[in-house]
Amino acid sequence: MELLSEQKKYKKVLIQYLEENQSLFLNEWNETIKVNEIDPYKEKIKENGYGMYSLVINIFNGSLSNGVLTKLAYQVANERLKANINIGDFLYNINLGRNIIVRNVFGANIPIKYIQKFIDEINTHFDTFSYHAVTRYTNLTNEVIEEKQSFISENHKDKLAVLGQISSSFVHEFRNPLTAIMGFNKLLIRENPNLKYLDIIDYELNQLNFRITQFLHTSKSDFNEEQREEISVLELLEEIQQLTYASIVDASVNVEIDIYPNFVITASKDGLKQVFLNLFINSIDALKGKDQPRTLKIHTMTEPNERVIRISNNGPAIASEMIESIFEPFFTTKELGTGIGLYVCKKIIESNDGYMNCVSNDNLTTFSIHFPNS
Repeated sequence: MELLSEQKKYKKVLIQYLEENQSLFLNEWNETIKVNEIDPYKEKIKENGYGMYSLVINIFNGSLSNGVLTKLAYQVANERLKANINIGDFLYNINLGRNIIVRNVFGANIPIKYIQKFIDEINTHFDTFSYHAVTRYTNLTNEVIEEKQSFISENHKDKLAVLGQISSSFVHEFRNPLTAIMGFNKLLIRENPNLKYLDIIDYELNQLNFRITQFLHTSKSDFNEEQREEISVLELLEEIQQLTYASIVDASVNVEIDIYPNFVITASKDGLKQVFLNLFINSIDALKGKDQPRTLKIHTMTEPNERVIRISNNGPAIASEMIESIFEPFFTTKELGTGIGLYVCKKIIESNDGYMNCVSNDNLTTFSIHFPNS
């Protein structure tokens, strides 16, 4: 009882000491805090400092509630967010005030066994306030980010909807005559196998059909899954090599395919064919800007939980800051690129339960396609 009585006595001493020196301590704090001149709430910083000091006094006279502390913390968090000022400045100012009070309470001439307990209470008070303020600030910041992301997403959907309307008209107007031309060209090849240039015409028609299909896919918010089947990756890649043969020869690219004949995956064959064709064309285009040797490598590997197909080229590296963006629609590093090819590839692979990524350095740029090893 005697210790409790003494503690109450020294609490009164501390309260009186803090009240008598309030102006002195707050002036010291005001002279050393960080205040940004463009902060619209810079006058509120000093006002909040007075509020914090009053709360410290209320700790020791027993009139402080958690609700009052939290309310001030939330108010400060809202002001810091609206001010758009570094939250680090706020924490610096809070801890500066803490240090001034803790350093000066020794001047109250209170025995050390009591002063240490009082300092612990002050620290707990400041820590709790900082926790509530920073937590509130973080939550508000996340809400703002989510709102912006939602706006960007909705804006992107609107653009894709417009693109979808354009694409529907585009596909209708061009796909029908293109199909007819492709059909008649195949008849010419069958009837005149030695006629020059028909193979080039066939290749270019397939390329045009491929680009039209890309635009059609890009306009869709969802990629409808086509019938899946067991696919020999080696056979499909050899078919792609034949389709791109003219471009491979023209660019003097050495193609190296290292795949086991029994390496198979279950997926949409037409979709996977489109992915491989796009990656081949992109690689060949990239290699045109490099001196010899120009190499396009394809190899596969089976891991415990997945099967991986890697398509690599030794062309110029893709800048590290662009790696995450290359799969976004309408992003391109090509002067005349559309920025939809890799986006479509990624969506096709994901619609078949897989995923894609890219790693690039000065030696190799590698696109990896991962499928579950089911």
